[in-house]
Amino acid sequence: MTGPHPLRGCPVDDQSRCVHHGGPLDVVALHLVCCDAWFPCHACHEETADHTAVPRPADRFDEPAARCGVCGRTMTVPEYRGVTSCPGCEASFNPGCAAHAHLYFEIDDDTGRRWHRPRLEACSPRPPP
Repeated sequence: MTGPHPLRGCPVDDQSRCVHHGGPLDVVALHLVCCDAWFPCHACHEETADHTAVPRPADRFDEPAARCGVCGRTMTVPEYRGVTSCPGCEASFNPGCAAHAHLYFEIDDDTGRRWHRPRLEACSPRPPP
């Protein structure tokens, strides 16, 4: 999504899809505190930054951390954790993103996999070219 907070990384459209995750539900950008910037996914950060991503610390969960690529609405971590679609425009989000939560958000359990959709572990496959 363009606007006051453009995406960094490898976006392929204006709804936050990227070369790594380009499915119809891949419409969330995440704010990485280490760069103070929005990225479509962790792989976009890995490919374009000169450092390892730093997960958002729990004491910053009340700040905007996720952004809908359809309408631009931002969400705090608790807000994003509690939904499967955008509270602003109702665009559905990819449930498989939960598998990468530990890369974006400080996780406090032993497995590093606890998040808002723990029953879903795998990312959706990339669409064919």
